[in-house]
Amino acid sequence: MHPFSRQVTRRRMLKIGGSGFLSGLSLPRLLELQAQAASDVPAKAKACIFLFLEGGPSTIDMWDMKPEAPVEIRGPFKPIASSVPGTFVGEHLPRCSQLTHKFTILRSHSHTDNGHNTGYHYVMTGRRADFADGESRVPNNVLYPSIGSIVSRELGPRNSLPPYVNLPHPMWAGGPGFYGSRYAPFVIESDPGQPDFEIKDLQSLDGADHARLGRRRKLLEAFEGQQASARSGRGAAMATYYEQAHNLITSPEAKRAFDIQAEPASLRESYGYSTIGQSSLLARRLVQAGCRFIGIDHSGWDHHFTVFPSLEKDMLPHVDRAFSALVNDLEQQGMLDSTLVVMMGEMGRMPRINAAAGRDHWSLTQSVIFAGGGVKPGHVIGATDTQCAYPTTEPIGVQDILRTLFQQLGIDATKTYYTPLGRPVPVLDGGKVIEGLV
Repeated sequence: MHPFSRQVTRRRMLKIGGSGFLSGLSLPRLLELQAQAASDVPAKAKACIFLFLEGGPSTIDMWDMKPEAPVEIRGPFKPIASSVPGTFVGEHLPRCSQLTHKFTILRSHSHTDNGHNTGYHYVMTGRRADFADGESRVPNNVLYPSIGSIVSRELGPRNSLPPYVNLPHPMWAGGPGFYGSRYAPFVIESDPGQPDFEIKDLQSLDGADHARLGRRRKLLEAFEGQQASARSGRGAAMATYYEQAHNLITSPEAKRAFDIQAEPASLRESYGYSTIGQSSLLARRLVQAGCRFIGIDHSGWDHHFTVFPSLEKDMLPHVDRAFSALVNDLEQQGMLDSTLVVMMGEMGRMPRINAAAGRDHWSLTQSVIFAGGGVKPGHVIGATDTQCAYPTTEPIGVQDILRTLFQQLGIDATKTYYTPLGRPVPVLDGGKVIEGLV
């Protein structure tokens, strides 16, 4: 037996790896990158940026104003004209109002899950949650894969960058489910809007250069070669993680992609120095560098109390700057046609203002915003009643949104995989492409 293998057990090696053997990378956040054959479905888009407004954005105060409704329904905000004649949006979305000809508003999205965690699960997987709302697991989709994991599996990586990224923290239902950890997101647990922003997983914590990392890699390979017969289960998965981690931290293109400070100050300012603003800019950089699906979780939209000051001062100005800048930037970079942008939450808000000057949960109506990626711009699809309480046109469900998203990315949503217990699970169960959107 080789003397090295007598002194270091496999378990010890994994522990060493997790504590810094490969430059301090945090293992729970590493992706195994493995190329997969793309679907035969024609693709209009190469990537998707998914802006998730966690908590439930207030549709009636943003995209589907009802100025003729009673004050306890319509609230204090006024509608303003947009760049599309006859289309009005909320007064606190002035930048977006000037770009309405570049995106489409779907006003008839509707479903019946009124919970935060369960609704999040539903939107991100297309499946109803098998747990009660209020559970705090992250990810909470332990069985069904998320949109990003499906994209990662079906399209695979384009280069050394991970195909699927979450920022600025893990998405509640952004996990890979039964697909396994190789399709989990690379999570950026840092705010790109902060001056000291950096991706810690790309840093060499002990100052190791590429030559030193190469020696470490050879040492690990030597150990793994002697333990080949034992490589199975978690051990085999972790060995692949080490390989991909090494590729990521030694990749110049990865370092360039995550270096948001390289952008001109004027461009960063146009996005706004907010979390969602700089996250959106970083998402554009990552798509440009080769990532497939970027999920941005923007929290703070659960307005049961004093909804209007919060929307006016904090939420709407930031999302207005971020979304409008992202659409303009993608267009100027020649990327809008090939990048699908979707913005939505797990639900909307109740039309009637409550006693605490807030709006409660209401999943039966929500507006969803689509831009780029083969979407027809400048349209409004669907309509709601005079109080924005129910769709008056055919309701568009979660599966319809995901079916359309997958089609635009060239993914066959009817493809079936099997769980570890042998249960067949199609990529998506139901839904149809949204008429008039693409």
